[in-house]
Amino acid sequence: MDVTAIFDIGKTNKKFFLFDAQFREVHRAYTRFEETKDDDGDACDDLQQLTAWMKATFAEALADQRFNIRWLNFSTYGASLVHIDRNGQPVTPLYNYLKRLPEDLMERFMEQYGPSENWQAQTASPLMGMLNSGLQLYWLKHHKPEQFAKVHRSLHFPQFCAYLFTGKVQTEYTSIGCHTGLWHYKEGDYHPWVYAEDLDRKMPALCPTTTATPVHFGEQEVMVGVGIHDSSAALLPYILANKEPFLLLSTGTWSIALNPFSAAPLTKTDLANDCLNFLRVDGMPVRAARLFLGNEYKIWARKLAEYYGKPYETHRNVAFDTGIHQQLQSITEPVFQWESIRRPGETAQGAAETRLSRFGSYEAAYHQLMRELAQAQCQSLKRAQGQSDIRKLYIDGGFVDNAIFLRYLAEALPGYSITTTESPLGSALGAAMAIHNRVVDPEFILDHFSPQLQKPITT
Repeated sequence: MDVTAIFDIGKTNKKFFLFDAQFREVHRAYTRFEETKDDDGDACDDLQQLTAWMKATFAEALADQRFNIRWLNFSTYGASLVHIDRNGQPVTPLYNYLKRLPEDLMERFMEQYGPSENWQAQTASPLMGMLNSGLQLYWLKHHKPEQFAKVHRSLHFPQFCAYLFTGKVQTEYTSIGCHTGLWHYKEGDYHPWVYAEDLDRKMPALCPTTTATPVHFGEQEVMVGVGIHDSSAALLPYILANKEPFLLLSTGTWSIALNPFSAAPLTKTDLANDCLNFLRVDGMPVRAARLFLGNEYKIWARKLAEYYGKPYETHRNVAFDTGIHQQLQSITEPVFQWESIRRPGETAQGAAETRLSRFGSYEAAYHQLMRELAQAQCQSLKRAQGQSDIRKLYIDGGFVDNAIFLRYLAEALPGYSITTTESPLGSALGAAMAIHNRVVDPEFILDHFSPQLQKPITT
């Protein structure tokens, strides 16, 4: 069987898939690694262990007589760079994007290349420290000059994975456009600060995300892709299967609303509200808005359980109740004070116990929680939508199983066609489609994503 092999590398799970010609999964391998420490004692992924696992896993699949691997590609998390020397060996650990960036270094950077608001607008990157991977390069140059002097090329993480199998150093759009602070969106080139610091010399040549290189493994020729950033990979199947514009809301701990059909520049207000740009595989912008939805949900699921004396898992089994919904219509102001979501103009409303005392039951408080989270999600989604006249919305991720949240979201978005989808293979499937680079029939979504059209609340 001719198959496409995909490595899908997340922060927690490291996965390997084989897909058949119809992009159906025919084999998988999962693993997890304990984190190691970098040269500063901070936690990071173990690059040596990951490299050994990838090579061994691929060799095992290559030797399996059931499969004929014709294509290989990679999907990984972003905001991470691997710096290699002239011999192709990593110079530094794989620094964690949550590592703290020294404040004095940031101040120095902005004195040279700011003001901050202009820099953020031009690079479509909210200021996020190490999550701006371009600033990792600046930090390495000025904070660890001896290591930096050994760096021949700096590879975004997906491209390092590809390098392990091709020996070619490359850069592609989805990685360089992932809130790196490197890319000037209006100019379609590296930002002037990158040239001023001579960092462009460390970056390999830019190539399309659909690039593939023929590599021989023994007698077997495999077309090896250049890799893709996981958020862009998850979006790609929807782009290839749709002829009309749409929005994609990917829910989980972080909820990311994606609009691949907006070329409008970001405003200072957008950036201040966690709205940024990614790049599509073709170099066009994707407008994206982030919301810490799942994190806030967990905080209040715990508080509701404690207040009402219920098991924490109670939140998983609450069904939509029309009577409760009707009672809540009299509440016109927010009840919940968010701990990890910013609500414009919010003022303190007292202790959680005081606010919850207005509800007669756990179920009523839970309905109101879902109502307010749906309203927050709607505001974030509208930021991603911008001025685009789009009324088609896909939702995937953890919240597609929360019927109450979905019904309140549909109520907050009248006139929208809302479809939930389920695909545990999202980013891996996108990486497979990237290397094949072909448009698929709209039926592809039906076959691979179990779509369900959502209806608004009727009473």
